[in-house]
Amino acid sequence: MSADYSPPNDPLEIIEDDHQLLFVNKPSGLLSVPGKGEHQADCLMSRVQAVFPQALLVHRLDRDTSGVMVFALTPHAQRHLGLQFEKRQTKKVYVARVWGNVQEDAGTIDLPIAADWPNRPLQKIDHENGRQAITDWKVLRRKPDETRVRLYPQTGRSHQLRVHMKALGHPIMGDPFYAEGPAAAASRLMLHAESLKLRHPDGGRGVIAKAKAPF
Repeated sequence: MSADYSPPNDPLEIIEDDHQLLFVNKPSGLLSVPGKGEHQADCLMSRVQAVFPQALLVHRLDRDTSGVMVFALTPHAQRHLGLQFEKRQTKKVYVARVWGNVQEDAGTIDLPIAADWPNRPLQKIDHENGRQAITDWKVLRRKPDETRVRLYPQTGRSHQLRVHMKALGHPIMGDPFYAEGPAAAASRLMLHAESLKLRHPDGGRGVIAKAKAPF
């Protein structure tokens, strides 16, 4: 993450909130939490806490990924949601535009991921040292040079969707880390967290929050 961090000035977009949960739509280009140094202090967390001082972090999205994030508004909710994420009980759905024409209509990528230490923060497929990573995918529509897909991660590894789509031979468009040439030329990373389903900390009923992809 370099010094050229210039986050968007989009107003805070609240999807829904109650006494325990706050769902927001994170814009692309904004860090979820503060980075290193004063120039990376502006982030979704600080913007949320300016309005909801009691808000607590539960999970993150990559800086360049947009979409649904949930914050806890009580310590009880933070613990409850933290366990759901840890035990893979939440359901996340993403939309992406990927480079090239994906031939099959659907599939599953089961490839282990590990940190690419010499090239941090990059990640890589690593069959010896990687941790299990599974992504289900489905084609929504095709254009001459790109395919719109819906992605269903079953695990939550760092950069998982970005690494898996590159491994499939169809990097996510606009990805500064994993796409090259024309595939990298898009105006932003074309990856959006479309929906998040979880259990409410009070009573366990199912809650789903959605945000339409801006691309």
